[in-house]
Amino acid sequence: MNRTDPPPAPPRKRLTFVDLILFGAVAALVLYAVYKVNDVLVYDWNWSRVLGFVIRWDPETGHWVANLLLLGLFTTLRLAVWGTILATVIGVVMGFCRTSDNLTLKILSRGYVELIRNIPPVVFIFIFFFFVTSQIFPLLGVDNIDTHSPAVDNSVFRVLFGRPELFGNFLAGLLCLAMFEGAYVTEIVRAGIQSIPKGQWEAGQAIGLSPLNVLRDVILPQALRKVLPPMAGQFISLIKDSAIVSLISIQELTFLATEVASTTTRVFETWILVGAMYFALCYSFALLFGWLERRAARTRR
Repeated sequence: MNRTDPPPAPPRKRLTFVDLILFGAVAALVLYAVYKVNDVLVYDWNWSRVLGFVIRWDPETGHWVANLLLLGLFTTLRLAVWGTILATVIGVVMGFCRTSDNLTLKILSRGYVELIRNIPPVVFIFIFFFFVTSQIFPLLGVDNIDTHSPAVDNSVFRVLFGRPELFGNFLAGLLCLAMFEGAYVTEIVRAGIQSIPKGQWEAGQAIGLSPLNVLRDVILPQALRKVLPPMAGQFISLIKDSAIVSLISIQELTFLATEVASTTTRVFETWILVGAMYFALCYSFALLFGWLERRAARTRR
């Protein structure tokens, strides 16, 4: 085969008789579980009251618009995207410090990782949130932002950060998530850097490169290929972990789902629908990242 030819496609897997039996057993188990739930709970299902909180008809504009649950999903997605960006920045810096020869940098980065990983997330979120909102935000002037300013009150800002009047809450939840997830990204980056043989460092320094240039031009490009799969998994975990900030009244999907369940008294319908929304979002990104990994693997060949 010519080296320029694309690699052959992997053979397609076909269902066997055993696979059909297993699928049938799983389907039977699901149906039995549904039957038992209806038989035990004797619950009067009413999906229409909950579905109305996904989208609603706006008589002023004459269009269907997003309602509470869909708005909460958008906020969750914003938290995940911005949280991943900030957590990656924190993780790369701290990951480099974890592999540094400087003892002070090692102690600081190790202390950050161990502090986050050995404190329950709820405790960390509460402590960090009240510290940020009471100490840092007043110094930065976040609470004094003019929500009617053209720089804030526009469609681009709303898409990126949500409603201007809730920007302070969004930023507080974002920083909490980024600091929490950054500890795990730190360990991913550290493992990626340490997976590169020491000979790569020595070869770069032998040709006159500084340690920073070796890291930037030699080590990180190779380490990135190894950390991308766990980073994709961490992004999906961040989507689910964003539910934690509902405890500090950040209006993401879980917080608004609690409000909807309390308002409609349709608890089971609300949380089943919210679970399906989380699943659809996470599974979509899992498929996307899987496709990107396969594409990157074919490119390296």
